[in-house]
Amino acid sequence: MVNYRGTWRVQGSLAVSRGIGDAHLKQWVVSDPDTTTLGVDSQCEFLILASDGLWDKVENQEAVDIARPLCISNDKASRMTACRRLVETAVTRGSTDDISIVIIQLQQFSR
Repeated sequence: MVNYRGTWRVQGSLAVSRGIGDAHLKQWVVSDPDTTTLGVDSQCEFLILASDGLWDKVENQEAVDIARPLCISNDKASRMTACRRLVETAVTRGSTDDISIVIIQLQQFSR
C-alpha cells in the first residue's frame, strides 16, 4: 500500500475501498467485511450510515449528538438537514474524502 496525497492506495493504483472488485488486486484487498449484528428495540432511534469522509473527522457519539435533535421529529426534511449538518462538520474539519450519509429511522423496525 502507498499513501498518495493522503489516500492509501493498493499498489499505488486504487483507493482501498475501490480496490475490492478488481481481480488483479485480490492478493492485497480482502472483500470480507467486518460485521456486527445488533437487535433493534424501542431504545434504538436511528442509524447513521456514512462513508469514511465523515468518520475520519467526526466521532460516533458526536455524530449522534449533532443528528439527534433533528431526527426526533421523524420527517424526511429533518433527516436531510441532519445529514447536511454532519457533512458541513466534516468539511469544516478538513475532510477532503467523499462524504455520503444516510440516516434511517429505526422505530418502525423495533420489536
